[in-house]
Amino acid sequence: MGLEMRADVRFFWLPILRAVNAVSRLALLVVDYVGEVAMTFAAALRYVFTGSFSAKDVFDQMAIIGVNSLPIVLLTVMFSGMVLAAYTAAELVQLNLGGVVGGMVAVTMAREAAPVLSAIVVAARAGSAMAAELGSMKITEQIDALRALAVSPEQYLVVPRFLASVAMLPVVTMLANVVGTAGGYLVASVQGVSGRLFLSSISRYLTGYDINTGLLKTLVFGAIIALVSCHQGLKATGGAAGVGRATTNAVVLSVVFVYMADFLLVQFLFGAGDSLK
Repeated sequence: MGLEMRADVRFFWLPILRAVNAVSRLALLVVDYVGEVAMTFAAALRYVFTGSFSAKDVFDQMAIIGVNSLPIVLLTVMFSGMVLAAYTAAELVQLNLGGVVGGMVAVTMAREAAPVLSAIVVAARAGSAMAAELGSMKITEQIDALRALAVSPEQYLVVPRFLASVAMLPVVTMLANVVGTAGGYLVASVQGVSGRLFLSSISRYLTGYDINTGLLKTLVFGAIIALVSCHQGLKATGGAAGVGRATTNAVVLSVVFVYMADFLLVQFLFGAGDSLK
């Protein structure tokens, strides 16, 4: 009887202990990874504040990250605005609430859709390119050659991409706000919302706080994309397959961290920090 009871107790606790062990290992991996990225950020930040970087490299990366990603971002956000208006305009017009459609589309774009969608597209388009380029340099020992020449990879490779990403994502997002709202306007007009009513609704509900908080988000998102992507590239191992893994991980982790940061920023800017308005 005693043996059976001990066996039952062990059978009950074993899955729980395994689950706790798995969660603990995952937490340690996350903390370890965040620590590595934070160290990369600290190293890059030191060169940013001392001005030890090439302005030409920064402008080159701004063209790659911002200009080359812009068409895909605008296309994505335009259709997102159209979908948002398609879901809301018809129902609101039937409820005689057509006067809020423009404001709803514009506020949603400014606060959430344009910043997050722009970040996701830039992570997929530019973040993957960063990881692949730096990963290839790591595999072919070009990173080791830089260190042998007393050149910091963070200074030469990470800082220009970091500054370009932080600088260009807000610009891309501002254009995405306009295009996404315009896409919503096109669909809303088909659903019976006049242009004058749509625009007056925007002026009534959209505030500078909505726009500024959305742009503030993109500064954080741009930093996350550049740091995660560069870190993955610099840590790539295992030949061509390792570069592929680094590229995939860069996009996946960037998107995950962007959503995590978005949640925290929303809680601060529109939750606990709502008094900042």
